[in-house]
Amino acid sequence: MGGLQGTMHWSLRSEIERHRRECGYTLSKLGELTGINHGSLSEILNGNPPRAMTIGQLDALAAVFGREPGWLYELYTEECITEGRISRPRLIPYLVRCAEVGRKDCIDEVVPKLLENPKNISTLFAVAEQLYEEGKQKQSVPFYEYVIENEKDSYSNQFVMSQYRLFRVVVQGTNSEENWKAVIRFDPYRRRLPENNQLDALLQLANVCYTIHKWREMDKYADELRELATIIYEDELRRRRSNKASEMLSTERHLVVYYGQAFLIKSIALEKQELYEEAKRYVDGYADLSWFEFLDEIGQIEMQKFRSWATANLYTLNILMGNSDVIPDYIHFLSDHPKEVLSGLVTIVSAANQYGFSIDSIFEQFAEHIDRFEDRQDAIGMSEHMQFRNEMAIYLFKRGKYAEGLNETLRCLSLSDTMKDYDSFKKCTALFWTHLQYASDQQKGKYQTILTKGAV
Repeated sequence: MGGLQGTMHWSLRSEIERHRRECGYTLSKLGELTGINHGSLSEILNGNPPRAMTIGQLDALAAVFGREPGWLYELYTEECITEGRISRPRLIPYLVRCAEVGRKDCIDEVVPKLLENPKNISTLFAVAEQLYEEGKQKQSVPFYEYVIENEKDSYSNQFVMSQYRLFRVVVQGTNSEENWKAVIRFDPYRRRLPENNQLDALLQLANVCYTIHKWREMDKYADELRELATIIYEDELRRRRSNKASEMLSTERHLVVYYGQAFLIKSIALEKQELYEEAKRYVDGYADLSWFEFLDEIGQIEMQKFRSWATANLYTLNILMGNSDVIPDYIHFLSDHPKEVLSGLVTIVSAANQYGFSIDSIFEQFAEHIDRFEDRQDAIGMSEHMQFRNEMAIYLFKRGKYAEGLNETLRCLSLSDTMKDYDSFKKCTALFWTHLQYASDQQKGKYQTILTKGAV
C-alpha cells in the first residue's frame, strides 16, 4: 500500500509539475495565480512526505492551467484515503465536487472502499445533506440511496432522513406514477422523523395525494397533520406560559401554515368525495386564525392567505351544491385573485356539468387566463389543468359542440399522458371513443399519435 500511495502521489504531483513547466510558471507565480500560499504550494508539490492538498486547491490549479473541472480527480483519492485511514475533511468536499462536476467514475471507485466499514455511512450521508442543502437535490440522490441500502438500523436518523429526502426529490416531478410510488415507499417512515420534519412531510404527502387524486389518503394525512400541529402549538403555549426559556421548533414554514393547511386539505379531500356539508365545517377551521398566538409579520401574512382561501372555498362548496346564485360573486373574487382562476374554473365547469347551467360568458371573460393554463408546469397546476380540460370537454359535448369537445379531450389526453395518470388517461380515451363519429381525420390522427407513442 505504501508503494501504491507513493506512485499515486507522484502521479498527481508529476502531472501538476508537468503543466507548471509547460506554462513556464515559477512556484511563486503559480501561487499568485491560484491564490495558494507559496510556502503551502511548495510543501504540497515538493514536501517529503508531500503535504495533502484540498480539492479546492486542485480546482484552482486546473483553472490556471485551463483544464476542465474535475481534472485529475481520479488521482486525488489518495489524498483522502491512505493505508485505510480516511480524512473526512478532504473526502466530503471531494465527493461533493465529484457529484457537482459529474465524475461518477470517481464516486464509484471510492464508495465501495468506504462501505467496507459501516461507520463510514455517516460520511455518505453528510455528502448527501450538503448537496441537498445547496439545492443540488438530483446529485444528492445516489448518496441517500447508498445510506438506505447499507444502513441496518431503519430507525436511525440518517436512514429515516434519507428516505424523507428521496421522497422530497422524487415528488418535485409531475409523473403521477412515480409520485404515488414515492408516497408508498416513504409512508412507513413518516412517524419516525423529528416533529419539525414530520410537519413538512405530512404536508407534502397530502399535496402529492391531491395531484394524483388519492382523496382518502389525502384525508388521512390531513388528520395527522392537524393532530401534530395542534400538539406542537399547545406544547409551545405551555412552555411560554410557564416562562420556560426555549427556542420555538424550527420548521420550513410558520407553524400557523401547518395548522391552517391541515384544515384546508381536509376540507378539499371531503369536497372531492362530495361530502360538502362536512367540508364546510373544516373551512371554518382556517377561515379566521387571528386567535393563533406567535403570529409575527410572516404569520400575519399567512393568516390573511387562509382567510382569502376560505372565502374562495366556501364559494366552491356552495356552487358544487348547486347554488348558482353565488357565481357572480365568485367571478368577481376570481377577477381580483388571478392565481385562483384555474382551480375556480374547474369548480364552475364541474358544477355546470352537474346542474346544467350555461357558463359560456364566463369562458369568454377568462379567455386570456385559459390560454395561459399551459404555462403551469408544476404538479398541482398540471393536475388542475387536466381536470379543467376534461370538464370543459364534457360541457361542450353536452351542448353539441363536438369538434371543440374533441379538441379539449385531446388536450386532456395529452396532459394525462405526460403526467402518467392512468385513471385520467383511461377516462379521456373512453370520452374520445364515445364521440369518435364526430372526429375529423386530423383529430383521429392526433388521438392515434398519443396512443401509440409508448406512453402510459
